[in-house]
Amino acid sequence: MKLLRQLRWQLIAAQMLVVFVGALMLGVTADLLGQQIFLTDLRSLTTQPGALNPGDLEMALVQSFRQAIAKSLALAAVTAAVVGLATSLLLLRQILRPLHEIATSSSRIADGRYDERVTVPASDELAIVATSFNQMAGTLERIEQQRIALIGNVAHELRTPLTGLEGYLEGLIDGVFQPGPETFAEMQHEVRRLRNLVADLQILSNVEAGQVHLHMSELELVAVVRRMVEQLRPQTLAGCLEIKLSPGVEPVYVQADQDRVAQILINLIGNAIRYTPEGGCVTVGVKVVGRVAQVEVVDTGIGLAAEDLALIFERFYRVDRSRARVSGGSGIGLTISRHLAWAMGGDITAASPGVGQGSTFTLSMPLARSPRVSHEQR
Repeated sequence: MKLLRQLRWQLIAAQMLVVFVGALMLGVTADLLGQQIFLTDLRSLTTQPGALNPGDLEMALVQSFRQAIAKSLALAAVTAAVVGLATSLLLLRQILRPLHEIATSSSRIADGRYDERVTVPASDELAIVATSFNQMAGTLERIEQQRIALIGNVAHELRTPLTGLEGYLEGLIDGVFQPGPETFAEMQHEVRRLRNLVADLQILSNVEAGQVHLHMSELELVAVVRRMVEQLRPQTLAGCLEIKLSPGVEPVYVQADQDRVAQILINLIGNAIRYTPEGGCVTVGVKVVGRVAQVEVVDTGIGLAAEDLALIFERFYRVDRSRARVSGGSGIGLTISRHLAWAMGGDITAASPGVGQGSTFTLSMPLARSPRVSHEQR
């Protein structure tokens, strides 16, 4: 029965059914109908007045036999044709109905109804097509939802500094604020936030479209990690920022863009510092697994819930919005970092045992396979 769920075997079974029914009807009609026709003609010949000569009798018997066979074949052919037509109609209905449903749903999706789905038929081949269509529709629906959310998030992110600027300007006009260096510094801070947000959005647009410039070269990963750790060490609350290297791992050469790797590490280590309270610790480890170099940024901070892990790389997603607001983060740093890692043939993953138990972000980069050669890649 499992084979009959496949369309190919259903077609073969339908054809074999037609052959079987035709052969069966031919045998039945030849045995019953042919015999009856032949006996009827024979009685008619033997009861006719006047005896037939042997030659005429032989010809009459042959003619009767041919008629019996012809009528049996005709009846068997008609029966086989009816069975073939019925099975063909059933198969066409089984094939065309889901295809018609998919075509109708495609038109509705083209009109913007991304929640459209089709019923998965019993046939394995058609079930694959229907399942793939539903997956495509689900992906399009998620993309549309992300687009709508992106518009709302961008509007919200722009509104915050603009509201601050508007408040300072109204205060200056009404005389609430005095036009002094302190007021202008606050206004400059809001303008800087706007500029940084626009710059991040531009970078995100470029990396998602694959239009970012990469200056690929063979670089020593541990040296880059050490430099980024020393650069960010003053930001730690308790000064607990350390590097942990696996035994015998140094040096580690990868083929990557040094500036982009540094940008990714600044984001990962900076986030770990930002979300680790005083008394916590951030550890940056480097190790090699097979043909892949991994940089693990482990913190003892606020951790991530399971639902946060599924969304942490989405645009404008923040685990702690209040803390991110104070730090001035745009909420798309991890999105940019992951796309940059993908562009260099690597990846970024996140893991956490739960809220309040810290988190681990891992940057994976393929090891260099050729001598040190620099080239530019777009």
